[in-house]
Amino acid sequence: MTTLTSIPPSSHPATPEPAVVADKRRQRNILLATCTALMAVMASVSGLNVAQQELAIDLGASQNAILWIINGYTVALAALLMPVGAIGDRWGRKHVLLAGLAVFVVASLAAGLATTTAMMIAARVLAGVGAAMIMPVTLSVITSSFADEDRAQAIGVWAGVAGSGGLVGLFAASFMVDVLTWRWLFAIPAVLVLYSAYMTVRHIPNSVEHSEHPFDVVGSLFSMLAIGGLVLGIHEGPEQGWTAPITLGSIAIGIIGSIAFVAWERRHVDPLLDVRVFRNRALSGGAVTLMALFAVMFGIFLVLFPFMQAVIGWSALRSAVALLPMAFVMMPTSAVLSPKVTDRLGTRNAMLLGATTAGIGLMTLALRASVDGGYGSILPGLLIIGLGMGLTMTPATAAITETLPEDKQGVASALNDTTRELGGAIGVALLGSILTTRYESSIDPHLEGIPEQFAEPAREGIGSAFGVASTTPEYGPAIIEAAKDAFVDGWVQSMWIGVGLVAVAIVHLAVNGPRRADAVAPAPVLAD
Repeated sequence: MTTLTSIPPSSHPATPEPAVVADKRRQRNILLATCTALMAVMASVSGLNVAQQELAIDLGASQNAILWIINGYTVALAALLMPVGAIGDRWGRKHVLLAGLAVFVVASLAAGLATTTAMMIAARVLAGVGAAMIMPVTLSVITSSFADEDRAQAIGVWAGVAGSGGLVGLFAASFMVDVLTWRWLFAIPAVLVLYSAYMTVRHIPNSVEHSEHPFDVVGSLFSMLAIGGLVLGIHEGPEQGWTAPITLGSIAIGIIGSIAFVAWERRHVDPLLDVRVFRNRALSGGAVTLMALFAVMFGIFLVLFPFMQAVIGWSALRSAVALLPMAFVMMPTSAVLSPKVTDRLGTRNAMLLGATTAGIGLMTLALRASVDGGYGSILPGLLIIGLGMGLTMTPATAAITETLPEDKQGVASALNDTTRELGGAIGVALLGSILTTRYESSIDPHLEGIPEQFAEPAREGIGSAFGVASTTPEYGPAIIEAAKDAFVDGWVQSMWIGVGLVAVAIVHLAVNGPRRADAVAPAPVLAD
């Protein structure tokens, strides 16, 4: 049995502060606190991708070390989301959020001052730990602090920031790398976190749940192994090879951890996550939809950035600016339009509309892409995808959080975040592998007559092709043209795979999606 209470900011026990906040001004301040922290976390996920070359030079880091700098953050974040979300429910969401903000700012400062690869990897793993303490708690604070009539729009704002934060991070990182140095990448997240901490102390109530049963430590460990192993394996597959020991070992640990987690949770008296709630159409529909759409979105970031740099010839900063229109459409759609559409059409139909719109955007990218088309060939697709993502994220997020009880909102938020992280990892691995495979097969016919010493590096990727082209004036123009054509071929193929992923979500929603009752009623308590 659990009960919802709120710990007052003062030590006066006689006048506990209500968990639900009615004052509109304070609601806005809660949104500012939570969404600022979320922006810092999301920006840190994508920001370092822009600075890989600078990190390699300044720290003397190998390509494998660079991958660990990037993946260490992601794996720590994904592995800890579920247990930390549950800890927030039990020990106080405000306390866990403040602790996470403190860890994150220390880690950001350590990363900005790092002088060795080992220091940087350690700082990024620590930042991932802090991010895991921040990300699920920000959403559970919103779901527990806002009344029913205000919650949908608040979730929409949160979802918009979660969806567009990576784009903003790319822009900020590109600006820092081009204008200042890579070390300034960590300054903006640190400032955002400090501001969020100030707003959290002043405005966020410390809602906490009380339970008769002890914390599910074993389930937490199994969830860490399951999610951490799967995410690490999916990240390492495209780089190390799908048969590499680290890839196979990580995926095996993830699968074994998942099986153990399900078996344990089905028998535990107060499980971290009762896996039987996935029978609920709203929860499963929201999870499948978010996973597919975030797979596509992260995959788009992966392929569009090099397209604009290598094919169009833009700088990193200009390429990041070119992606911002997608965020400019996504954020207001998620915060303002999506709650109204969901209220009118219902959760299932709103998600169907959004997913279908995103799929149309992907098809627009695939059909219009060309070497000579430039930015104008991709802008319409980006805008349509931003609209579709914005329409979908709010009802999908609400479908997950509203089907779990109040005392499990931290877990519900962590489940929502884990779904996004898994989707992003799958998208990068799948679309990246398709792009690489298609590039290699497409460039070969264009390299006939080019000496093997130049052709072989060109097959490795468009970056290598441009590098070797600069060393041979005779064959350079032909190599560059071949690389551009092959890259666009691979990009088009990956976009069609993305369309297929979205189609899977659409079919799932159409056949097994939530009905209106599923979307508004909590999942039933399932007896053992």
